[in-house]
Amino acid sequence: MILFDNIKEDIEAVFQRDPAVRSKLEVVLCYPGFHAVQFHRLAHKLWQMKFFLLARLISQFSRFFTGIEIHPGAKIGHGFFIDHGMGVVIGETAEIGNNCTLYHGVTLGGTSWAKEKRHPTLGDDVVIGSGAKVLGPFTVGSGSKIGSNSVVVKEVPAQSTVVGIPGKTVKSEDCKAESKHQRPDLEHGHLPDPQALLISGLAGQVKALEKQLGDMRIQQQTLHDELQQVKADNTLKS
Repeated sequence: MILFDNIKEDIEAVFQRDPAVRSKLEVVLCYPGFHAVQFHRLAHKLWQMKFFLLARLISQFSRFFTGIEIHPGAKIGHGFFIDHGMGVVIGETAEIGNNCTLYHGVTLGGTSWAKEKRHPTLGDDVVIGSGAKVLGPFTVGSGSKIGSNSVVVKEVPAQSTVVGIPGKTVKSEDCKAESKHQRPDLEHGHLPDPQALLISGLAGQVKALEKQLGDMRIQQQTLHDELQQVKADNTLKS
């Protein structure tokens, strides 16, 4: 029963977060992210039972079949959704909360060779944009969003928005409870760009300095003209 409940939740997650889906049968047959999660749930169960080689074989078959690599030791909560999914990598000690969303090219990676906790922990309702890398044994707080192609290497507070390389928190909100059936906010493409804001600010400063320089040149030319006029007047008087 638990297995079928998980499958129902995973199908519901697709309907909540992908407007292109049309039927449950389409999810079961055509969604590699859904396939990868189902393979992982089986492989993880075998991993817990210490059938390590069989678990790895299933995860490798899943990688070949879906283009998504999830180590069977990773812990994944309910309602997990991988959209498109090609190139997603989830490491052995990664932990993912409920109702999280990953887009293609995401890496939940480690930064150590030691046999210890070395991959990130995601809270509930986390959204990670395409191509983002989250590297290290820290926590990404519940309700946070990681912008596309960001590289995150340190703790992320709950309800935060992180973008850039290295990732910087550009927005932080008060924690708020969300309804279980509320659609998650997937507008991870509409995030502030700190580099663009910095460049825009510098461009504004350069424009202001150019205006000041132009005004100084006008004043200098005016003084020069007045001095020449005074010299001319003195020459006439003499």
